[in-house]
Amino acid sequence: MLRSLAWLGLEVKYLEPARRFYEETLELSPREGSPAVTEPASAVAYPVGDTDLVLRRPNGVPRGGLHTHYALSIPAEEYDDWWDRLSGPMGYDLDEYTFGSSRSLYLYDPDGNCVELGQTDVDGPGIDGLFEVVLEVESLERAESLYSQLGFETIDRGEERVRVRMAGPVALELWEPHLGLAEARGGVHVDLGFETDDIDRIRDTLEGTVCSLERTGDRLVARDPDGHHLTFCATDSSQ
Repeated sequence: MLRSLAWLGLEVKYLEPARRFYEETLELSPREGSPAVTEPASAVAYPVGDTDLVLRRPNGVPRGGLHTHYALSIPAEEYDDWWDRLSGPMGYDLDEYTFGSSRSLYLYDPDGNCVELGQTDVDGPGIDGLFEVVLEVESLERAESLYSQLGFETIDRGEERVRVRMAGPVALELWEPHLGLAEARGGVHVDLGFETDDIDRIRDTLEGTVCSLERTGDRLVARDPDGHHLTFCATDSSQ
């Protein structure tokens, strides 16, 4: 039903310091024509693999997520170089965690988003994908039910059931309010865009379970019960 994550939108207070972080620190290059950017003067998009990472001033809806923890893919062999550059000349106070045989480093952007750079099987060079987003939710049961209807599969649960990890076109972690690794928090009013090959099925699935649902042409826009903004973009075959 869902084919891929088209974009993740983040709210930034000021574009210039945010752009310096993403373009100079993380070495990302902006691109024009992102489907998530309707006002280029107040937003910018960066391609990370097949997903756009979007920075957006809070002057409309969707605003973009606040204090969102998300994970970006880097080639495994580049990890030490990233660590040395970020902790050395750039002076970031990094956290590191190991997951099986893979390592991840954590740092914060100027707007308090916790950015994870994780060793992944990607080509690179540099950041080459987005593989996880953390959403803050009020009720794990309700959120888990909603996202499972969209095709996400629960693969892990945290202690005392404060988090649920779900696999889909991107890994979603659903967190009740708490501090996670590197004191990260789940994002609030996170803006996610998905590509789908069955937009009509998604509309039928979500009707009556979300706070709002609006179809315009090849897009379906929903706001879930936790205030997260979900946009579903039909591929050519699903329109």
